[in-house]
Amino acid sequence: MKRTTFISVLVTAFMCFLLFSSCGGAVYLQGVKEKKPELKKLFSQLKKQTVNNESRFIIIQQIIRIMLQENETEALNLFLTSYTEENSADPFNGYYLMVVAQNYKQAGAFPFAVFYYDQIIKNYPDLLVQDSKIHLFCLKELINLTQQPEIRVDYYKELLARFQEEIDVGNTYYNLAKTYEALGEWDLSIQAYINFLKYPETYIPGVQDALKKVRDLVDFYTYEGPDWSYASLETLAANIKTAIYSQDVRLLKTYMRKINFFTISWEQQEEAQEETQEEDFITHLGTFLNQRVWCNSVLDRDSNAQEAYLQTNGWSYRINTWYLYFRRINFPADPERHGRWEWAGIYFGDKPFEGTGNAENT
Repeated sequence: MKRTTFISVLVTAFMCFLLFSSCGGAVYLQGVKEKKPELKKLFSQLKKQTVNNESRFIIIQQIIRIMLQENETEALNLFLTSYTEENSADPFNGYYLMVVAQNYKQAGAFPFAVFYYDQIIKNYPDLLVQDSKIHLFCLKELINLTQQPEIRVDYYKELLARFQEEIDVGNTYYNLAKTYEALGEWDLSIQAYINFLKYPETYIPGVQDALKKVRDLVDFYTYEGPDWSYASLETLAANIKTAIYSQDVRLLKTYMRKINFFTISWEQQEEAQEETQEEDFITHLGTFLNQRVWCNSVLDRDSNAQEAYLQTNGWSYRINTWYLYFRRINFPADPERHGRWEWAGIYFGDKPFEGTGNAENT
């Protein structure tokens, strides 16, 4: 049984239980204490045939306010769901069911809340209530409450298709891409990331340097040149040492990451490196390589299973100490490269944190 069908059955069973435990309309007033006369009057007005939908909306708003004040949310939910069933042509039914969904959410009954939010999106026209569109509100709630990425992805797509003027488009594309990632839909994920890059001012809460990371991911995914990665870190480091000691700049460059290879000081952030400066540095790498350059015989002690550093010295550059930085490629979209090692960049200067030393020079 599909999840939505199962929830539908639960909701139906729950409402039937409430109906059979009630005695007609009196069930709505059973728990009301202070404002029972006021509610009776409102229910009486609601039954009049001459009342139009707009007037009914005002009356029901008052009923909602009072019953919430009286903490009679179960009775309110029963009233609103019964009303929408008996008055299917009322254009405000979507709003009434949204109140029901909110009540269930606040009570922690999330499956019931999801059911009603979803029903509003699918079966009821959008409404502008107090300057807010109920479909927009429901979609945002559904995204927050829905765990299954295969369902949540459709909510993001509907947000983008219908409400671009009211949402943070860049943020939504980013989250859509992440959801596609969870599904293993890498082509769709990359396309969503490409759309995210069109909104460079977007802030992604909790994600540092989101723009750079996404650009790097997109470039990596679309790169079609020669592979620079190695299964063995030891082999990669040994090959680089050979190129340095043989003064072979062309060979040395072949081991560099071909996309966004960074060259920065320890104090800088990777995103601070200008592309033109990076390309210029790599172009003139040969001017810094000389016979005095040496490499430590072993990797730095701060190296681990995911990243590693190799100290080198003697470069003909204003800072003559360079740490070559290696890392494992984290890219499940390409199993052939995922988990392999790459030479990703260079840090200039002495490493500012513990772990250097005791490695013999070669």
